[in-house]
Amino acid sequence: MILLASSSETRRQLLRNAGIEVTSESPRVDEDAIKDALVADGVKPRDIADALAEAKARKVALRHPEAFVLGCDQVLALDDKILSKPRDQSEACDQLLHLSGRSHRLLSASVVYEDARPVWRHVGEVRLEMRPLSTAYVEEYVARNWDTIRHSVGGYRLEEEGARLFTRIEGDYFTVLGLPLLPLLSWLIDRGYLDS
Repeated sequence: MILLASSSETRRQLLRNAGIEVTSESPRVDEDAIKDALVADGVKPRDIADALAEAKARKVALRHPEAFVLGCDQVLALDDKILSKPRDQSEACDQLLHLSGRSHRLLSASVVYEDARPVWRHVGEVRLEMRPLSTAYVEEYVARNWDTIRHSVGGYRLEEEGARLFTRIEGDYFTVLGLPLLPLLSWLIDRGYLDS
């Protein structure tokens, strides 16, 4: 069984769909403070995603040292700038208009803790090209989808209407959803935790 250091229903469902028993616990870490400190130090987006995933896994693993803990985080990088989850609809519109007609990267990190120490990590990367969007469409899109996109970096969810925003995606779909599932499954199978 995996203890997921996250409240993400999407990640829980991906693991369950893959036949993995999972429970979850919110790690309660100050993601913004960690991210802001790392950005101020000039840390690359890939390493920020990894550090956030590890902080979550470590926090839960310290409370449950006997557990097999999975921490995950996702960072959106536009060039070397990082976008976070939008605070309100106005910020979601601003983010989408800034991404409009441009390419960006989603970096999804996973860190596994066993016996309260890190034993595996992976950062998956997906490149996405967004089509040019009109201001009117963006405002309507955000108003229609706010309940779900408010929890998503960049203000979109590819598994929903957000698919219409893109012309090309290079990379793994699970990584877009915030969990590089295939590398995790391969590692679990190689270690004998799962049958193949």
